[in-house]
Amino acid sequence: MRHRALLTCLTGLVVLLVAGCGDGGGTPAATAPSSPPPSAALPPEPAPSPTRAVPPKPRLRPLPAKLPAGLVRTTGTAKVALTFDDGPDPAWTPKVLDRLKAAKVTATFCVVGTQVRKHPGLLRRIVREGHQLCNHSWNHDLDLARRPVAEIRADLVRTNREIRRAAPKAKVPFYRQPGGRWTAEVVKVAKQLDMRSLHWTVDPQDWAKPTAATIEKRVKRSARPGAVVLLHDGGGNRAATLAACAKVIAGLKREHGIARLT
Repeated sequence: MRHRALLTCLTGLVVLLVAGCGDGGGTPAATAPSSPPPSAALPPEPAPSPTRAVPPKPRLRPLPAKLPAGLVRTTGTAKVALTFDDGPDPAWTPKVLDRLKAAKVTATFCVVGTQVRKHPGLLRRIVREGHQLCNHSWNHDLDLARRPVAEIRADLVRTNREIRRAAPKAKVPFYRQPGGRWTAEVVKVAKQLDMRSLHWTVDPQDWAKPTAATIEKRVKRSARPGAVVLLHDGGGNRAATLAACAKVIAGLKREHGIARLT
């Protein structure tokens, strides 16, 4: 009996202990995972840096279907004029000047601002030997005439400033648009800066490097009284142009006479 009573007491005690560890419903409670300590948290992602909005470039205005009004395309006399573009160039400009001096004629040099900055002494020689100057833009931008008017003005003003830095008393009566890609806007800006817009009537395309004989033949075939002849003393190898100079000048003097642009 004593053993049975003891067993009964032990059994009751076990039941009480089990009941006390429950949640009241008899089902063990699921242990919720503990949150990681703050130090174990992932670092916050950096906020994206604000991007600076880049304004879109202004659209280039279209080229007109025909050349605008106000261009100088003849000398206004029976004589023709010689013009040389894209210099001054240390390899070719001095030799062209030598040819002109030997023939006792003058020309108009359409100079590029960056070239003037590099070779101011050549610009001074051009002026000293009686030739005219023409602004040919700062860096020969073919699309300059299509850009906003403020950009056109800044380019032409900058080029004139560089010319006058090299030759303070130099006059710049003309502007020539690179590539002949004129718009009414660039003609207007040039006029506001006291420059006439100088085009041409004879283009032997010496920039494409034909032979000297071809250059000579093209000039002779196209020249008419009052013609403005386009040649180059810069922008590349001008050996063919230089070789053609003597015969071109002699032929134009004989057939028409060579005049200074006015």
